[in-house]
Amino acid sequence: MSEDVKKFSPFDKGIKLVSKPSDLDEFDDDPSVLRAQLSCGHVIDPETLTDCCRAQLEDRQTEFRCPLCRKEWPYNEVRKLAKLTIDEQSSFEERLGTNTVKKLLDLRDCPGCGTLIERSDVSNLCVECSVCTVKTGRIFEFCWQCEREWKGPRPCLDHCSNVGCRRADQELLRGCDMITFTSVVYKGSSVHVQCPAIRACPFCGVLIEHNKGCKIMSCRNCKKQFCFACLKSAHDCLKTSTHFISCSASVAPRQTD
Repeated sequence: MSEDVKKFSPFDKGIKLVSKPSDLDEFDDDPSVLRAQLSCGHVIDPETLTDCCRAQLEDRQTEFRCPLCRKEWPYNEVRKLAKLTIDEQSSFEERLGTNTVKKLLDLRDCPGCGTLIERSDVSNLCVECSVCTVKTGRIFEFCWQCEREWKGPRPCLDHCSNVGCRRADQELLRGCDMITFTSVVYKGSSVHVQCPAIRACPFCGVLIEHNKGCKIMSCRNCKKQFCFACLKSAHDCLKTSTHFISCSASVAPRQTD
């Protein structure tokens, strides 16, 4: 274990430390490692807690919740038990604030320029970004639901013509089970890694469920191959991997659209 990996010590005060295995990582069961018991009762280590909360922020959440029991984790508890660094605290707090403002005011980031956009017509998912329109010299519209450049007829209330825009597809991506790749080589060490059982093809957006085989999957729609773990093209992933179950890149977070 590298020295910069977060871990608890008997000297950590104000934290309920236990020697129980992690409830969120089935392979984190070393009895010699101290873990924290959260207010919801589940046991976790600081690295897993940090990654879990970061993924929730990327999913536009405005509060942290246990993925097992759905009870809320107060931010002060997360900050302490995740052993957040000063930079992580700043990043988490900024993202929490941004997510809260977007939720309260119903704002979206334009996929073309990143400008915060407010929708004037709640019955139409097709929204124009005036900044991109001026910059590109053509009308730039995007979908309020999937946040990609608009495709299909307008106005439209339920979905655009981008693959994967339907709400049912988004709910599958957000709520599907996790699967485990065993004996994956990650950064030079053999480890077990988890990723969602359903991914959206990074090239065309079609949803694909893992078939229990190797990490390299072929999209039935666009026929392109990609790594189910890191979501890079098969070519790019295998350039830095020694075989079909290894992956030297970081496991990509759960997709939300």
